[in-house]
Amino acid sequence: MSDNPEKKTAKKTTEPTTAAPVASSKADSAENVVLRVEGLCVDFRTENGAARAVSNANLTVERGQTVAIVGESGSGKTTLAMAVLGLLASNGSVAEGHIWFKEEDLGAVSPQRMAQLRGTELGLVPQDPMTNLDPIMQIGRQIDAGLIDNGLRTRRDARTRTVELLEEVGLPDARARAAQYPHEFSGGMRQRALIAMGLSGRPALLVADEPTSALDVTVQRGILDQLSGLTEELGTAVLLITHDLGLAAERADTVVVMYRGDIVEQGPARQVLTAPQHEYTKRLMAAAPSLASRRIEIARERGLDEVLDGALLAHGEETAAETDVLVSVKDVSKVFSIRGKGLFSRSTGFTAVDGVSLDIPRGSTVAVVGESGSGKSTLARMILDIEKPTTGSITFDGGVVGAGNHRDQIAYRRRVQPVFQDPYSSLDPLYSVFRAIEEPLRAHDYGDAAARRARVEELADQVALSKSQLRRFPSELSGGQRQRVAIARALALSPELVVCDEAVSALDVVVQAQILQLLAGLQEELGLTYLFITHDLAVVRQIADRVLVMQEGRVVEEGTVDSVFDSPATAYTRALLDAIPGKDLELAL
Repeated sequence: MSDNPEKKTAKKTTEPTTAAPVASSKADSAENVVLRVEGLCVDFRTENGAARAVSNANLTVERGQTVAIVGESGSGKTTLAMAVLGLLASNGSVAEGHIWFKEEDLGAVSPQRMAQLRGTELGLVPQDPMTNLDPIMQIGRQIDAGLIDNGLRTRRDARTRTVELLEEVGLPDARARAAQYPHEFSGGMRQRALIAMGLSGRPALLVADEPTSALDVTVQRGILDQLSGLTEELGTAVLLITHDLGLAAERADTVVVMYRGDIVEQGPARQVLTAPQHEYTKRLMAAAPSLASRRIEIARERGLDEVLDGALLAHGEETAAETDVLVSVKDVSKVFSIRGKGLFSRSTGFTAVDGVSLDIPRGSTVAVVGESGSGKSTLARMILDIEKPTTGSITFDGGVVGAGNHRDQIAYRRRVQPVFQDPYSSLDPLYSVFRAIEEPLRAHDYGDAAARRARVEELADQVALSKSQLRRFPSELSGGQRQRVAIARALALSPELVVCDEAVSALDVVVQAQILQLLAGLQEELGLTYLFITHDLAVVRQIADRVLVMQEGRVVEEGTVDSVFDSPATAYTRALLDAIPGKDLELAL
């Protein structure tokens, strides 16, 4: 597998197809074909009968090949992958078709044989490392256990192999890291540990299910480069599940597009994504922030203003000269005290934010970007008055944040509201949607029950939630619907500033585009001011007026979105921009 896009395109010469088996450039020999899916249908038992999640799927993955399955949440891509691994939920089953792994029909093998294959020849890198790693077991012991249980190593030499695996995936000081717990690893380090587990048996097929969706772009690139190198060296076939079409174009040989359980298009990656045939593929491409960013870049190069007007969600105007500043941050720092590990060890100071200043003009969108650990979320929490600055000051509409009495703090909460990354964890699972939106109205004594109901229904209408959805609970909603609930709740008290902390990073591209359009429309309608915290510069290009780039707690670059994207002043900003997936694609405008 190669990261050279020209080399990948040259491998395949066939045109994209719709719902046909993947084309192969190699001799179609049994030894090259690792996975062949034929007419696969997957059903789930429900109270209302069988629900079909995957319908008549056909695809082929060969040795050393990467096939990416793309589509929005609920399209069936993860269900197809779990069917291949024999890991469907208890109410799911393969209703029709065959899954051939090499020469074995996986539908006919015993559970014991399937478990044996998963331990050796079938590998998995799941999406969320925090829910797939045992929080009370050292990383090394978790990898040791897999090696021992699958008969790959004895207890005596398992740790030696574990250290080798952690070194292979790029973890420095691997022996010491093996003795640490998941919470002591960064998100990127945890994902590398999962890759080490997935490749521990030297599998013939590796299923990577959204392996980097929650990571910032530079960490994502490093991990995917590492994964590409290892799978190329081992000749491993990769089934990559992703909703990022730019990523699929960069990393895959073949792209398979799924929609509502059907494969609607498949073919060579670059051909599918530069000349899509199916309307759904075109819609996915239009929604993907990384591809939208590339389209904006091409339009600017060609001077196509009409394309820019359709692609940009923000005003795109210089706002720094405006005098109506709503929020002013002056030389703010935040130092956290960290206790040493020993019983009598001293605490040390960690500077998360170091001398940051910024102004947020009323009615504008200011984005703060940077890698994980750059301090951007800590800055947001200080503006929300959740954390107190160690030094410096923050003013809101002329008043110092956090300096007043309890009544002043309550008034501030009405005027400044957050929208966080994970709507599921920020909504009470025992509250209906109606009660979740109504809660801030109750807390701030907003009118009587009838007035609150009218306000909740008005908010639901603004964020495109139906009245029937108000009776549901968070577990009954999709990710995009839950984020709409979170936005409605944030708007309940008519705030002036909304702080969006990674508010769309956990959503698939179609839902992400809908939420960004919603935020832009609400800003125009209500005159809202946004502080947008994100690691995704592609999103910034669409929605923001100004951008601050943070690195290790400091602002290293600031300016209009156009100036920062077109003429980045620092190597760090250039690295962030270069890591946007699909940046070299030639797209039709």
